[in-house]
Amino acid sequence: MRNSFMRSIIGLMAALAFSAAAMAQGTGPAPGSKDSLYNGNRLKRDPTPGGPAPVHEVSGSWAGNLTPERLEIPPLTPLGQKLFSLNKPETEVGTGHSNDPMNTCDPLGIPRNTVFETRGLAFGTMPDRIIVLHQYQRIWRYVWMDGKHELPKKIDTKDGVPSRWYGYSAGHWDGDTTLVIDTVGTNDQTWLDKAGHPHSVDAHIQERYTRVDHNHLTSVVTVDDPKIYTKPFILSKNEYRWIPDQEAEEQMCVPSEMIQYMNLISKPAFGTK
Repeated sequence: MRNSFMRSIIGLMAALAFSAAAMAQGTGPAPGSKDSLYNGNRLKRDPTPGGPAPVHEVSGSWAGNLTPERLEIPPLTPLGQKLFSLNKPETEVGTGHSNDPMNTCDPLGIPRNTVFETRGLAFGTMPDRIIVLHQYQRIWRYVWMDGKHELPKKIDTKDGVPSRWYGYSAGHWDGDTTLVIDTVGTNDQTWLDKAGHPHSVDAHIQERYTRVDHNHLTSVVTVDDPKIYTKPFILSKNEYRWIPDQEAEEQMCVPSEMIQYMNLISKPAFGTK
């Protein structure tokens, strides 16, 4: 059965409001259950390494912590402060009045897809690129590994390339077991996180995935955006565990369900402005 968080919430709230029966849908054991990979939202570490990490290989499906470790974000520049003040996160104003792009199921972009709903990640290898697949929203993106695709230096200019929801990515191997992905040109309509931290189209995002052994993978995501932040910083760290059966859940933000949720629950709960 499909796992749809929004459908579950809407069904539950509708049941309370209209005394109608509702059923939540899900896949696999619930987090924290006997057969789950999780303790709550934290991933259980596999007690066995499963053998040494293969060289230059991360292909397959990985389970991660629902919420990765977050590090301190440095002070913003004046422009960054101005843009930050325009964003209204759910934690401050409630979902009904938030302008979080996620509330309309807009693409999360990079790096937000690396810090939100990170329970599932997968990699696929092609001759000239690696495909990264994010379980939440079933997003896939190309990372060019052939050395021929240079990252664009001019974004949203007459002589440059247009920004994109997931930007432009190129990768390389640092040693035998660390995949490095550099991404630029991410659409500045996206946020870094649910707190509403902004970024510019010139932000440089780097992901480092290190395969510690066969069964374990770690990630570090850094942001370098001089227009918005006073210094580069580590946005998040996460741990992933090999999924032997390679099956991932379906996690979708469905616009029609989100509209129903906003109209039925969020807006009435927080009133109108």
